[in-house]
Amino acid sequence: MKVLRTVKDLKEFVLTLKNEGKTIGLVPTMGALHAGHISLVERAVKDNQSTIVSVFVNPTQFNNPNDLATYPRNEQADFDLLESAGVTAAFAPSVEEIYPPEDADKDVHVFDLGKVAEVMEGKFRPGHFQGVAQIVSKLFRMVEPTHAYFGEKDFQQIAVIRRMAKTEGIDIDIVSCPIKREEDGLAMSSRNVRLSANQRAVAPGIYEALRYSTEYSMQHSVQATHDTVVERINAIPECEVEYFSIVDGNTLENISDWEDSDYIVGCITVYCGEVRLIDNITYRK
Repeated sequence: MKVLRTVKDLKEFVLTLKNEGKTIGLVPTMGALHAGHISLVERAVKDNQSTIVSVFVNPTQFNNPNDLATYPRNEQADFDLLESAGVTAAFAPSVEEIYPPEDADKDVHVFDLGKVAEVMEGKFRPGHFQGVAQIVSKLFRMVEPTHAYFGEKDFQQIAVIRRMAKTEGIDIDIVSCPIKREEDGLAMSSRNVRLSANQRAVAPGIYEALRYSTEYSMQHSVQATHDTVVERINAIPECEVEYFSIVDGNTLENISDWEDSDYIVGCITVYCGEVRLIDNITYRK
């Protein structure tokens, strides 16, 4: 596996692959890789003749400086995992390589992300999705992959990236992959390593509440389902719901009745101590 540090080296490597007629799968990550990331990588390796994985903690998508500072980093462990998974190349640039200091005074491109970026995470993390679109669009244009792979844990992010690709005229097959969970149900996340032992013991209650609510929803209203999820999770020690939205899975607009859509998803963010965890569950599809 090659480790590429500069945009120049990345583009030259991509050109070589394309000249050889190889399809390219791209998996954008911020490192601190776990089995959830590797499931995306394995799908990319299976689908394509070459796979490139980015390992880059993108500062422009953090609206909380402390979250950026405490985001876990373990580059060598990431490279070892990627090589064992059959990755062709890892792109691990510095911040200065992606955002050159000489470009600091230039106007930052504002993406037309539409309403899918204004709700849920967009409401609670202003500017977050502009930062996501900024780095993902850069990667898309540098690599020009055949397919790009994203995990469904970041459900809203996938909708935003699809919107960005459409409005920017980027023709790439964006592949969403199922959430990977620990044996106790907790959605895998790089942030899970920041949980204390007690927090890690109770955090699976988030998914337990969501899973319980799918059956509950068959006999109860949308509002009652929403309320029971919030009540159950807030009753867990050290856990507090930031938001829980039951939405149309395509538009991300809130629904008020189960008949409002054929595709309904519940998206949640919970603080477990100071660690911000996100998850989602499908109610109707």
